[in-house]
Amino acid sequence: MIFPGSVVRVTNMDDTYYGFQGLVQRVTDGKVAVLFEGGNWDKIITFRLSELEPVEMGGKKKGK
Repeated sequence: MIFPGSVVRVTNMDDTYYGFQGLVQRVTDGKVAVLFEGGNWDKIITFRLSELEPVEMGGKKKGK
């Protein structure tokens, strides 16, 4: 499921942002606003829900 606050990746190979990961800001009527941050720029782009996939955020386990 994709909810606000989720990290997603763009899966549409024809899109300029293909492969980029961003933070979901809002989900409305099958469209998703995604915030991309990169160095000195921030940009919010709207995608269709089918163009995105959730990113599994795995943390490192502390070793013994």
